[in-house]
Amino acid sequence: KPRVLRNETACGIQVALKPDGSTVVEASYAGCYVADWPVCNVTVVSSPAGDAPSPSMCDAIVALDRLPCAASPVAQGDCTELGCCYDPRDRRAPCYYGNKVTAWCSPEGQFSIAISKNATLPPLSLESVHLLSGQGGRCAPVSRNNAFVLYQFPLSACGTTLQVRVGQRIYENELVADRRVLVSRSGSITRDSTFRLTVRCSYSAESSLPVNIMVATLPPPLAVAQQGPLTLEMRLATDENYRSYYGDRDYPVVKVLRDPVYVEVRILQRMDPTLVLVLHQCWATPSTNPLQNPQWLLLEDGCPYQGDNYLTQLVPVGADSGLPFPSHHRRFVVRTFTFVDAASQRNFAGPVYFHCSASACIPARPETCMVQCAPSLQGKSKCSSSHFNSRETLLIWGWIMSLASTGAMTCRVTRTRT
Repeated sequence: KPRVLRNETACGIQVALKPDGSTVVEASYAGCYVADWPVCNVTVVSSPAGDAPSPSMCDAIVALDRLPCAASPVAQGDCTELGCCYDPRDRRAPCYYGNKVTAWCSPEGQFSIAISKNATLPPLSLESVHLLSGQGGRCAPVSRNNAFVLYQFPLSACGTTLQVRVGQRIYENELVADRRVLVSRSGSITRDSTFRLTVRCSYSAESSLPVNIMVATLPPPLAVAQQGPLTLEMRLATDENYRSYYGDRDYPVVKVLRDPVYVEVRILQRMDPTLVLVLHQCWATPSTNPLQNPQWLLLEDGCPYQGDNYLTQLVPVGADSGLPFPSHHRRFVVRTFTFVDAASQRNFAGPVYFHCSASACIPARPETCMVQCAPSLQGKSKCSSSHFNSRETLLIWGWIMSLASTGAMTCRVTRTRT
């Protein structure tokens, strides 16, 4: 007859748990439950709850979020056999569920499934969890709090399926979580985890004792941070307030030397409010090749280049800008100029190209994505930048300026998306 698996020295049974989570069972040939047969078949009966949670899974549950796993008073051994945490100092719930999915099947034929909101990353919205096929009052959660939801229902109810195999009856049910999908004219997004939980209990066909329990979830989700395309755009504003911008048909735009050019670099197609655009270097060349000489710096380490007699001006972009994501924008003002040949001292007649290197930064702390520019001292720059936790870095060049021989400057824009 099936027996609950436990240490019984008098009957020659020893049970030990290994560090890797496996169980070693030793049975003496002269033990109470061993018989001499031509073929030896061993049936192992597990404890109803499976593995007990690790100390870290127990310590992670604050006292107010502890959901009782067994009624008090309860012995530590009985609590552990249920796969739950035990804290004798907690008078309200000394035996409570750990920070995981805990499932067991009772000899009376009932599922018990406790789900922690931290079973997924990001955390589950417990209100969205439900049995896949179960309907009605007795298929609803019997208990819930801020961190857990608990289901208890008969094996014959709530959409449970039954399979009969040689010597076993297998009961299976599934729980899922609904995802909230936001839809707009240009796309759809969700911030919810995908969750699907399968619980399977096997019973011996000759008794009502559970033989084993299996809890299966979806594979772990992909990493929260992944490499992917980052689309940046550099464009010119028509005025110092950045209320409107030149379109493709507005070019070439004529500018007299020293006229201000209002530049904006922005992140496109991203809706993460924590993302911060950081400009590192901005410079000019006489061709589309960003590495060609001569070059002229506009921004150095995100700060105005101090060797210029008309310093580039940084324009703050704050909450009063009216932009939905101000941190996705960086603005600065450049006074128009032309390159000069070092030998002949003649002005270059061709266009002037501007380039910027930029990063999208996700801050570990508010200050980690900020560039602080100190006041200049005797013409020398004292600009410092923090270490950036950048996810994506790329080179962009966005607008082209062509110098006319009359001393006027003609501007046109090209947009590069990478």
